[in-house]
Amino acid sequence: MTGENRIVNVAVDAMGGDNAPGQIVQGAVEALNANEDLCITLVGRQDAIESELSRYSFPKERMQIVHAAEEIEMAEPPVHAIQTKKDSSMVRGMKLVREGTCDAFVTAGSTGATLVGGQVLVGRLKGIERPPLAPLMPTSKGPVLLIDCGANMDARPSWLVQYAQMGSIYMESIVGIQNPRVAIANVGAEEEKGNALVKETFPLLKECEGINFVGNIEARDIPAGEADVVVCDAFVGNMILKMYEGVATVLLSEIKGALMSSIAGKIGGLLIKPSLKQTLKKFSTSTYGGAPLLGLRGLVVKAHGNSGAVEIRHSIEQCIEFSRQDVTEQFRTRMHLVDRTAGAGEKQ
Repeated sequence: MTGENRIVNVAVDAMGGDNAPGQIVQGAVEALNANEDLCITLVGRQDAIESELSRYSFPKERMQIVHAAEEIEMAEPPVHAIQTKKDSSMVRGMKLVREGTCDAFVTAGSTGATLVGGQVLVGRLKGIERPPLAPLMPTSKGPVLLIDCGANMDARPSWLVQYAQMGSIYMESIVGIQNPRVAIANVGAEEEKGNALVKETFPLLKECEGINFVGNIEARDIPAGEADVVVCDAFVGNMILKMYEGVATVLLSEIKGALMSSIAGKIGGLLIKPSLKQTLKKFSTSTYGGAPLLGLRGLVVKAHGNSGAVEIRHSIEQCIEFSRQDVTEQFRTRMHLVDRTAGAGEKQ
């Protein structure tokens, strides 16, 4: 069901992440107060959640708590954690999505457990071979979707084609970019460049209907906004993402250091502060929230482990638009999904 007036219910893992439950609850409250068509279900230890909620004013009729006594720690083996911690905030939250009680689930908890839980508990759409993690990243021309950034390290060409299709649909529906430019991450612009995976995938993307494939993209051209969707396996994607974040952190530190190094620098810093603040905000990854795990029967969004309230709020608001546009159903219809796992068992 689509529509502007439909109430969207988002489950939030209140115990996941480095800043839980304080920043998680704050972000959830901020999202709730800013969106009248939103309900939130906070999942976790009820006493801890209630203690945090007592600090804020919010429409209580649109906020509820589901108690979960256990937590999945970052260092726990993901499969074992999902199988054994049935009363954890992550497992309970994902089951709310599987049952249809909630439309989406947001967590800043263990990435490994999120990936396992998404596939095992929420389940893949029939025909989707592997769900990818797909964060939006800032560029000089607006956001770019990096797909995959951490879910499937050893990908196959057919998976990358599906990433391109899902990424295109996502950018059209959520970001509003018509006919988004799709590129594959490579070490050169020429078609003959790349490893075996890229060389085999390139002609498949050229022939794929429904996407605007523009060829290869080198990593240095991503921040310049030369593509709207960048397709790659998770090993390459995660390297791009972490380098992106690392360079941004170092540059910010260096700029601050230079401005504070002299009286002239401090005066200049005061003069450029408004413009600099706007520019830095444009390139902040927190603006876009977490990374959706695309291709599941319901939406799961993985926020950074060190997420603050701003990123949690934006992750929740991402779920609202995803649900309004019924992106999951768009995957089914526009990708003409068929069950490619039939006869082989759905879990791979």
